[in-house]
Amino acid sequence: MPNILLKRLLTLLILLTPLIHSLESHAQQSVSGFVRDVNSGETLISANVAIRENLKGASTNNAGFYVITNLEPGTYTIVCSYIGFDLYEKRIEIVEGENLRLDIELNPANFVGEEIIVQADAEQEEAKDIGVAQISTALIKELPSVFEADVFRSIQLLPGVKAASDFSSGLYIRGGSPDQTLILLDRTTVYNPSHFFGFFSTFNPDAVKDVRLYKGGYPAPYGGRLGSVLDIYNKDGNRKKREGSLTVGMLTSRLSVEGPYSKGSYAFAFRRSTLEPLLSALRSSTDGVPDRFYFLDINGKINFDASENDKLSLSFYSGEDNVGIPFADDASFDLNYGNQTLSGTWTHIFSDKVFSNFTATASRYFSVPLLEIASTPIERDNNVWDFSIKGDVEYLLNDKHLFSTGFWAGNLTLKLVDFFDGQQTFTSRIQSQYGSFYLQDTWKPADKWEFILGTRLNYFSEGDYLRVEPRASAEFRPNNKIRLQAAYGRYNQFLTLVTNEAFSGFDIWLTSDDGVPPAYGDQFVLGAKTVPFSGYGFDVEVYYRSMKDLFDLDPFIQDAAGLDYADVFRFGEGNAYGAEFFFEKRAGRLTGFLGYTLAYTWRKYPGFNLDLEDPTPSARFYPPKYDRRNDINLVGSYRLSRTWKFTASFNYATGQAYTLPQSRYQTIDSPFTDTEQDVLVVGRVNASRLPSYHRLDIAFQKDATFFGFGQTQWQLQIINVYSRRNVWFLNYDFEENPIDVNEVNLLPILPTVSYTLNF
Repeated sequence: MPNILLKRLLTLLILLTPLIHSLESHAQQSVSGFVRDVNSGETLISANVAIRENLKGASTNNAGFYVITNLEPGTYTIVCSYIGFDLYEKRIEIVEGENLRLDIELNPANFVGEEIIVQADAEQEEAKDIGVAQISTALIKELPSVFEADVFRSIQLLPGVKAASDFSSGLYIRGGSPDQTLILLDRTTVYNPSHFFGFFSTFNPDAVKDVRLYKGGYPAPYGGRLGSVLDIYNKDGNRKKREGSLTVGMLTSRLSVEGPYSKGSYAFAFRRSTLEPLLSALRSSTDGVPDRFYFLDINGKINFDASENDKLSLSFYSGEDNVGIPFADDASFDLNYGNQTLSGTWTHIFSDKVFSNFTATASRYFSVPLLEIASTPIERDNNVWDFSIKGDVEYLLNDKHLFSTGFWAGNLTLKLVDFFDGQQTFTSRIQSQYGSFYLQDTWKPADKWEFILGTRLNYFSEGDYLRVEPRASAEFRPNNKIRLQAAYGRYNQFLTLVTNEAFSGFDIWLTSDDGVPPAYGDQFVLGAKTVPFSGYGFDVEVYYRSMKDLFDLDPFIQDAAGLDYADVFRFGEGNAYGAEFFFEKRAGRLTGFLGYTLAYTWRKYPGFNLDLEDPTPSARFYPPKYDRRNDINLVGSYRLSRTWKFTASFNYATGQAYTLPQSRYQTIDSPFTDTEQDVLVVGRVNASRLPSYHRLDIAFQKDATFFGFGQTQWQLQIINVYSRRNVWFLNYDFEENPIDVNEVNLLPILPTVSYTLNF
């Protein structure tokens, strides 16, 4: 069915092309083009472009392309703005019967003496869609971080996004688990984006161009997950000159090079951990220190400009972790896991009003843990392969309607093989075809109103599931300082992640099948985006989301041998709701933001968390461990001088939920067993809370030159400035009477230093 569906979709797109061209012949004049950074030639996503005289405008799409249509002949002032760049203005002339192609280059905002250029024009205020958050790569690199700048750690500072602990880069967004977030790198799915057992994400900040997070209510072009979407694009490469960067840090070092060639640009980035000297020093005095550990990332992207209207790009990523840990005289543990992605994209501009992207993708996740005890190996080979093709077409009919359509079809294979002493003991291979098709109309009936109406059709061959997902959003602008927004969407998820909290390299993906229906849910979002005064923003969003038919492995099944696939799962439900507040200072010597989240999330599974006081006990809702009722993040960056910058971040969160052990007893001389058994009695699931979490991090950055060869940056960071010993979990020693309870703490105060050379 997916192959037939794909052929029909391609045929439909071909047949629509003449119709589109015929419609265009009756349209009025337009202006269109790419928006780029003047220094590097990188396209800028979501830049605002407008005609000052009539307030008609548009934002650049994911390729940095914009179109403003239905313009009468005449002379106009076109303006373009993007956060961190100077305002662009130019007089243009629209000639009857001709469409103007205007590529725009923006200058990054710079110092003038001791003052920062601050534009106060209304056109420069950032236009944010509902549920969408964006974080710049510059801020990612500047924020204080544990050893290494990290994309996920920076995203965790945004309202609605939670962190499980200092040792987890997993994204818990609006009450969802990490597998409920679709993570895309250059339009390719990444299945386990973590390093160092979850300490870091796989995304090298030197390689990243744009990070866009759809926290909820995301539109029809995306699908496959219940909760959210993280869309990341790698750098295209500098189209003006060759340049590079070298960073040496305590945990990792990074090298990147980029530049132009005759027909396009390239960018390559390499990152490797450099922890070996520290491990070697610890190994002589500390037991259990890894005798082998490293992780590495390689990113690359090559762009080819076939013509003014045809762009080709090839993007790839490869990363892995390799660790070996001896934990006894005759026992050791080895783990090798990682991700590989490849994508080829053809961007074609049919005309000034028809824009398209076609992409072929390949993604692989692999994990090979090996435990060896007394020369007996126990090994697991876990692989995920995903090959797909996708296409998106945008057609701007006029200034009132932007139609979008697209498809995504592929083949997903999950393979799991276990070995004991060299002999295969278990094997599982699940292969499924999937396909989706969407239609969307962005309708602007009046200057103050915008509606986005869409639907997405999903098919999954395992279980032969076909699901329809309606999506809708609305925006009302009473003036240029206030935007009122609402969104609704239905979402389905055909995958679930069986995760190990100790080692992310053990993660296993499972799919829907006969008797295992996909999880589904609805999302409702209301929001207000305001500009209280120039250079500032204040956003509020409230949301509610339901989760039905959640499926994961049943923890009460001790031995799944002989059971049907559907019998190893438990099925539950959940919901999440909350309010997010975000106050931002966008320009000036001092920039930053304050975010506050009030949130609740709940889960319920049959036969779990029973009310034993009820004569007919039934399951009750409970908060998962990542439920954080109150979450506060304060981030600020202050330019002390032309060469010094100070950055700080403060985090506060309600303590993590956990289940309180109440007592323990032993069974002795039981007629039902010939062994003694320890039985642990616990209270209600996750009804208790660890102490609240809070931490202050600071960083100083010094800009200088390296003997006239290039620009350098020294960065000194202090993590957990006042050494708050936040509690990770509680450890109970039942051999003591009374029971001994010990706190296992997270990071202490931790200074780090790094050095970067830009050449």
